[in-house]
Amino acid sequence: MTFNNTLVKQIASKVGFGNPYDATKIDTREMLPPSITGAGYCVAHIGKGEHRFIPELKHWFHDFEPIQDDEQVEWRYRKSLLNDLDRGEASVLSLALNQHVLHDFIYEDVVASPRIYIPGRTRTNLSYWVGSTHLSAQDQQLEMDLVLEYQGTVTVLEAKSRFVSNFAIYQIFHPFKYYYEKAQAKNINIEHINACYVLKQTSRKSVTRIRLYLYEFTDPDRLDSIRLVRKAEYTLRRR
Repeated sequence: MTFNNTLVKQIASKVGFGNPYDATKIDTREMLPPSITGAGYCVAHIGKGEHRFIPELKHWFHDFEPIQDDEQVEWRYRKSLLNDLDRGEASVLSLALNQHVLHDFIYEDVVASPRIYIPGRTRTNLSYWVGSTHLSAQDQQLEMDLVLEYQGTVTVLEAKSRFVSNFAIYQIFHPFKYYYEKAQAKNINIEHINACYVLKQTSRKSVTRIRLYLYEFTDPDRLDSIRLVRKAEYTLRRR
């Protein structure tokens, strides 16, 4: 079944659902009702405000791998003025970037100097496979939280201001494929493109933990070709 935002708005208004656009922004498996997950379906975006139910639930989401004891890092820092004023994704990435957590995790070099891009939203055409389903998205809107470029490697970043157990792979696959195809079309010498997912959580005792997962895609035409490169959890301790 394919449906569009007009239908979503009609049903959202009928049942008293707040923001109709949130109804199709399904970031984790748990956001889907049992009637859909029980049948093995998920919701894919196919561009121009259209969406489709596809039988690829097991390929659409990825479970975050558990953090092992030897992947725990104590990170000393000085709290800045704006650290905890905002709880959004931008605040998560700003903290990890300003405290050089991203430098240490992604580049294993705290004095690395990556170029920073704040792309926001863009639109593109996408064509790829997930499981046994082929998807073609026209004029698909992409949301990217942050992009870093360093020594020939481009890293797209996605962030959440809470710990979650899984995520919809398209969140990092769509930006990955966007840059991959742009580089191919314009003959840009990008050596490697990967993706980093950043999760932040602050406890009631004001202990901040940041979990980071670095992924790559072994096949640019398959969303389910995701592969973990490394992972870590940083516990921020104030000086």
